[in-house]
Amino acid sequence: MHIEDGILSAQACAGWYAASAAFVVPGVAEIKRRVRENMAYKPFLAMVGVAVFVISAMHIPVPVTGSCSHPCGTALAAIIIGPFATAVISTIVLFFQAVFLGHGGITTIGANTFSMGIAGALSGYAVWQILRVGNAPLWLAAGLAGFVGDLVTYLVAAFELALSLHGHVPLARQWLIFFMGYAPTQLPLAIAEAVFTAAVLQAMLSRRPDLLPGVAKKSIVAAKKGA
Repeated sequence: MHIEDGILSAQACAGWYAASAAFVVPGVAEIKRRVRENMAYKPFLAMVGVAVFVISAMHIPVPVTGSCSHPCGTALAAIIIGPFATAVISTIVLFFQAVFLGHGGITTIGANTFSMGIAGALSGYAVWQILRVGNAPLWLAAGLAGFVGDLVTYLVAAFELALSLHGHVPLARQWLIFFMGYAPTQLPLAIAEAVFTAAVLQAMLSRRPDLLPGVAKKSIVAAKKGA
């Protein structure tokens, strides 16, 4: 997903920066509001940001132009801190990864944020919310959220590449080609991310339910109904 500098056109880079800003700007406002309400939110947010940095830094080069495969952690982050805040921390994470690890580029932070921190986060969060409203078990809702968020990240990354590089090849065909380049490494990683997301949320609910007040309350209500 870490698309390197020089791969996308200048127009594409500017467009993806603008698209990401539409989520990052309200995310910054939300973070400021929540910090005013609760000062403990800031270190908690930093902890989640470090987790996303570490998870998404484990990358595998793939035969797709200037890119790589890796787990994302943004579906998990969106469930814990919300999708808009996740867009903000993803932007920061991708900046530090580009500068200090050489993963991705500065000009492509907008595109990489949109695929990992927005599309991946929102899709995983949506799956989580839908399944929890339907009273699905926490492990199933969390696992599918992690799985879907991971794969959607790479579907969008493949689309970003295809949109800029398809040339005379039909866009849909080039999109499929790019995504198939990711698939051999990304499908196993998506399954691993599903297991990891479910395990982390289950552990947090068991040990620190205060960090997940909405999730904890719903789980208690579901348990009472089951009894």
